[in-house]
Amino acid sequence: MREGRRLTLGRIVLVTGVARQLGGRFARRIHQEPGVDRVVAVDAVVPEHELGGADFVQADIRQPAIARVLAEYSVDTVVHMDVSGTALGGGSRAAVKETNVIGTMQLLGACQKSPTVRRLVVKSSTNVYGSAPRDPAVFHESTSPKSLPQGGFAKDTVEVEGYVRGFARRRPDVAVCILRFANILGTADDNPLSEYFSLPVLPTVFGYDPRLQFVHEDDVLDVLRLAAHRADLEAPGSRTFNVAGDGVVLLSQCARRLGRPTVPVLLPAVSWARSALRTLGVTDFSPEQVRLLTHGRVVETRRMREILRFTPRYSTAETFAEFVRAHGVGLLPPQAVADAVDRAGALVAKAVRTVRQPAPTGADQG
Repeated sequence: MREGRRLTLGRIVLVTGVARQLGGRFARRIHQEPGVDRVVAVDAVVPEHELGGADFVQADIRQPAIARVLAEYSVDTVVHMDVSGTALGGGSRAAVKETNVIGTMQLLGACQKSPTVRRLVVKSSTNVYGSAPRDPAVFHESTSPKSLPQGGFAKDTVEVEGYVRGFARRRPDVAVCILRFANILGTADDNPLSEYFSLPVLPTVFGYDPRLQFVHEDDVLDVLRLAAHRADLEAPGSRTFNVAGDGVVLLSQCARRLGRPTVPVLLPAVSWARSALRTLGVTDFSPEQVRLLTHGRVVETRRMREILRFTPRYSTAETFAEFVRAHGVGLLPPQAVADAVDRAGALVAKAVRTVRQPAPTGADQG
């Protein structure tokens, strides 16, 4: 990362989504910054990892109680990281959507009423652009997608950004920054694409080899810190930045570097493949994820470099190489196989119980 401007640090920073590894890492890191008096780490779930010197507050951002947290600690900077494509602890897709959308609405409502909040940084995603066959070769921040996402995490991010822009209009005194991250890869499997790459065999769409972009989780932490504290980003109004490592890789290259075989699936059979992946634990393999693995997505990052003055340390290829080193190379990773067998066994047991369940009698039906 290269910075050409002085950083001005907020005194009290609230971070959401700290039960996830990335949110926890950011809370620990931002607490070490000179000038930060306190970090308030918020999540509905108690983290299994350490938060350093941050003050953990167990609170659900979907509930109005988050406003009391802002007021009690006189928070001036909010870093909203609780927008994700996967659930913690095996939760449902519906719970994830509620946290992403309803949680963001409640958090923004609390920020709107808070007299102390002066800065808001939101972790978003390049999923807002969707993936369609007639998409431009490269998306800019101002590019309108050919086809808006219709479901899954991609639709969540579209709704989240809409609410954030509305907040920016209502509170022009608050500096708002939206960071649209390309697919984040690192040591944790906490997003749909990293879960997909952790499968022992990778299903692909027959006849397609999409271009993909990645951003390393270390670069994510660096740019979040920069966006939260850059002195020259104090200007009111929202600013939106694509964040991705240099270059692109093809899905076929990813499979070869992982040492995983691929199973090409014809488009008519994709819905079956999605159901199979959900059985294996890929929780948000939505139609939008299928479109990504069909048509790919590439974004332009000039604004990130020229306005935000941020240069990622890892290119897309280097990010994927780090992911491969962290997760291992080979046909059948033992842990992936064990998890898949356990999930398949649970599915079979459930099906057997359903078959053995006695049919309702006439009296029951009456």
